[in-house]
Amino acid sequence: MVAASRAIVLLGAQRFNPTLGEAADELGVRGKIATITAGWQERETEDDDLREHLGERTINLRLHARADVIFREDPEFRDAHRARQALLRHRQDFYRIRLEHELAAQHVIRNRVAPAEILAEESRASIQSIRDLDRWHLEQCSHVRRDFEEKWKWVERDAIAKQRAELQKIIGDVDAVAIAGGHVAILLNRLELFGIADFLKGKTLFAWCAGAMALSERVILFHDTPPQGPGAAEVLDAGLGLVKGIVVLPQSEFRIKLDDTARVRTMAQRFAPSTCLGMPARSRMTVRRNRYSHVHDIVQIAVDGTHAPLAGEAA
Repeated sequence: MVAASRAIVLLGAQRFNPTLGEAADELGVRGKIATITAGWQERETEDDDLREHLGERTINLRLHARADVIFREDPEFRDAHRARQALLRHRQDFYRIRLEHELAAQHVIRNRVAPAEILAEESRASIQSIRDLDRWHLEQCSHVRRDFEEKWKWVERDAIAKQRAELQKIIGDVDAVAIAGGHVAILLNRLELFGIADFLKGKTLFAWCAGAMALSERVILFHDTPPQGPGAAEVLDAGLGLVKGIVVLPQSEFRIKLDDTARVRTMAQRFAPSTCLGMPARSRMTVRRNRYSHVHDIVQIAVDGTHAPLAGEAA
């Protein structure tokens, strides 16, 4: 079981409208902050803006570069890890094929003309079918990861154990950890590879975009109007599970057509009982023991397709 952190702050995108410094001041974080920018991949050390924003008190954990070191030092593990990732990509591809058909069927059912009680029953059954597929996909991903862990016990391998020891020491000396966005699959992969969640006990966490998604129980990829054509929200994998009961939807002002009531209703019903939260720029909230405070500009999407500002408890 992953230990709970002292406080978790989820934020909107930070590139053009940074609010991380305000959030750190709000929580009284004055010391050093370890940063995780692995989602930026090879650009992870191009963090001058982030470092300047936080007053030159950051330590970049360089998880992407550290993983490259591990793969060079342990080619046997590298090859096995690549094979596992290829298997997960195949799982995602076949899941996506089934999902597109389920969503298409749901769209047809939603637009049929029939007595209201029949439409309601068929719509519920269609949503349940999609939820069953989502759950099945998560289970398949879990099986792949569990089998790999049982076979390789990678945290005990010399190259990884060395890096983990260094990371544990660094994180032990900081007051907080900030997890940036970027490529969410890469970020999740590196967080898992180093077992970063094991080192977060007692630390204040800040996370935005892909970082915020990674802290949730399941990571949802979504974009209502992607460049390549109509988009469908899909489950990528389980997250770290440090924030429970919500689906994190970053940059919702660009990625979700909130005025398309039928579409957002499907999303909200599909992922219920978790609550779908849109997180536009400059939004943020603090989570302690799954209770919200310091809530700013977060959009809650209800199962009836409506949306409204998320209410939070007093700090």
